[in-house]
Amino acid sequence: MKKIIFILSSIIVIAIIIVCINEVKRKNTKNIAALNYPETKKVTTIDTYFDTQIEDPYRWLEDDQSEETKDWVTTQNRTTFDYLDNIPFRKDLKKRLSDLWNYEKETAPFKEGEYTYFYKNNGLQNQYVLYRVKNEGDIPEVFLDPNTFSKDGTTSLGGIEFSKNGKLVAYSISEGGSDWRKIIVRNIESNEVIEDTLVDVKFSGTSWKGNEGFYYSSYDKPKGSELSAKTDQHKVYYHRLGTSQKEDVLIFGGSSDQKYRYTGARVTQDDRYLIITASTSTSGNKLFIKDLTHPNSPFTTILDDTKSDTYIIDNEGTTLYLVTNLEAPNKKIVTVDASNPVPENWKDVIPETDNVLIPSKGGGYFFAEYMVDAVSKVLQYDYQGNLIKEISLPGIGSTSGFNAKKKEDIVYFSFTNYKTPSTIYKYTISKGVSEVYRKPKINFDPEDYVSNQVFYTSKDGTKVPMIITHKKGLALTGKNPTILYGYGGFNISLTPSFSVANVVWMEQGGIYAVPNLRGGGEYGKKWHIAGTKLKKQNVFNDFIAAAEYLISNNYTSSDYLAIRGGSNGGLLVGATMTQRPDLIKVALPAVGVLDMLRYHTFTAGAGWAYDYGTSEENKEMFEYLKAYSPLHNIKEGVNYPATLITTGDHDDRVVPAHSFKFAAELQSKQAGDHPTLIRIETNAGHGAGTPINKVIDQFADIYGFTLYNMGFEILPEKVNTQVKG
Repeated sequence: MKKIIFILSSIIVIAIIIVCINEVKRKNTKNIAALNYPETKKVTTIDTYFDTQIEDPYRWLEDDQSEETKDWVTTQNRTTFDYLDNIPFRKDLKKRLSDLWNYEKETAPFKEGEYTYFYKNNGLQNQYVLYRVKNEGDIPEVFLDPNTFSKDGTTSLGGIEFSKNGKLVAYSISEGGSDWRKIIVRNIESNEVIEDTLVDVKFSGTSWKGNEGFYYSSYDKPKGSELSAKTDQHKVYYHRLGTSQKEDVLIFGGSSDQKYRYTGARVTQDDRYLIITASTSTSGNKLFIKDLTHPNSPFTTILDDTKSDTYIIDNEGTTLYLVTNLEAPNKKIVTVDASNPVPENWKDVIPETDNVLIPSKGGGYFFAEYMVDAVSKVLQYDYQGNLIKEISLPGIGSTSGFNAKKKEDIVYFSFTNYKTPSTIYKYTISKGVSEVYRKPKINFDPEDYVSNQVFYTSKDGTKVPMIITHKKGLALTGKNPTILYGYGGFNISLTPSFSVANVVWMEQGGIYAVPNLRGGGEYGKKWHIAGTKLKKQNVFNDFIAAAEYLISNNYTSSDYLAIRGGSNGGLLVGATMTQRPDLIKVALPAVGVLDMLRYHTFTAGAGWAYDYGTSEENKEMFEYLKAYSPLHNIKEGVNYPATLITTGDHDDRVVPAHSFKFAAELQSKQAGDHPTLIRIETNAGHGAGTPINKVIDQFADIYGFTLYNMGFEILPEKVNTQVKG
């Protein structure tokens, strides 16, 4: 009798839960229907492209300095947060994210001068702190704490570079997430700032020439808004310590005949050569070298065209070692003498293989990481190209590191994947042995999760890999909440990496899937080119096919599928949701490139033309861009997915006007009851350096919005717990 009562009780509990879930869906529809969006005015603005007129009624939102735009941001945020505040489990998500994020994180150490440095975060610090020790066993001392740079934690530490003797350091800071940086120079013993701060520096590292000064790159300050005005002439300067920035010497760029959008300067470790890379776009570069032992010597040209991505990885005297994809789409290492370094004289050291090469160096060796279906394999070579050994890795995943000075015997590397927190390993070169150096102590067991790679077929028959991660033993019911994340552009590879936010999603019974779309770099230059310009639709087709694979294999269904991506990935989400609104329940475009007809008119956007082409290029390119531009493909009478657009008001890489205009257009044309909201983070940029507290808030809002619009009023984890009980 007791058993019967227990069974009946369990059935009643399950029935109540099912009723509750159905009631959630009814309540959601009721709440969503009551959403009143702020009215966004339309102003007649018409552009003509090759005899075709295009209306741009929200052009006024591009003016980030106007009070009208600021008021619009305020009212949109008010509407969005009023909605998010009513999600019943949003606070639970934030608490779980905070609890799991609160573990000690540390980077690999590196030696400069008499000190060994490393970055560390005690758990929930907004920014990582730079520590140092003089001798092994010493108690680490704080050297730089970016958490003290501003009260709200929005000023972050950028690049950092020590002088050759390690006694001085130049580091950059970003305020409010902007790509515009300041460079500060300190004496490492007194820890005092030793001269005036350099300002208006952008897309630049620093590279010391001895201990007297350093090279850096920047643009002229644009007229108008520094957050959105076009910047298209990058220049290299030399700053000598003890002089003002106004006296800095122009080293490269600035010619009215030849403009470069991206330039970089680096001095070789032995202080012998200055290396200049110069690009007009995000792919391909010219390459020049100058012998610093002869101060008045001219630059020697290594490459005078932008047909390849080539850089100098090291030198031994006048012998140069270069990494290139010139006539080698998967990259190789070559060597040449600096006296005549043209490609005709190059000799292979590590030849091209079937897999993409990502090399590093340390202790007098090259460490060649190869991407094999987007996962790492590492081989150690000497400088004559002889294979020393394969480095044993702890599993299938991604590695990074293997960087050290030539005379060091120890290099460090990290290993991670979608279910394994990043662990640092110490590799002793002379012994050829690896050992765990730092393993994080986190309240998470990787053994409770599985991460499998599958291959699916895209529209044109291309095989595309995808890694799917979820709880072990998860039943594939077709109703699992799923996030499909993608990028697909700029030769960037998505390799497995651990994320606290992803773990919290998977704890809810969620699935996290990442396909390696064309346009990325996972299979070399050919894979990249296959997703650019007039082939860009391949990227969207690959993403759509990934969604269809997940649905047809019962991982999820359209009612439980969300798509997410940032920057170029935001374009991916925008294009997918406007082309296949029926396929997904929730769309999450972040800091997206969404106006494909005007993207090149803002900041350094013109440099993206290698991947996209421009609307001014020719009629065919204009029509192709218009055909997929998310902003221009929102149609009246269509029921679009529930959409939460996210951006930052200080994003000067992909200006927030993209997201503003897309949100306004979508709100005006959305035919269904699904919410169309925009969340605008204030004092934040494209993503780098965002304080941890803001990151946690963002993920709580994104996951809360996603699950709520999939029909949940309590967290899936709690539903599952009650059903099991």
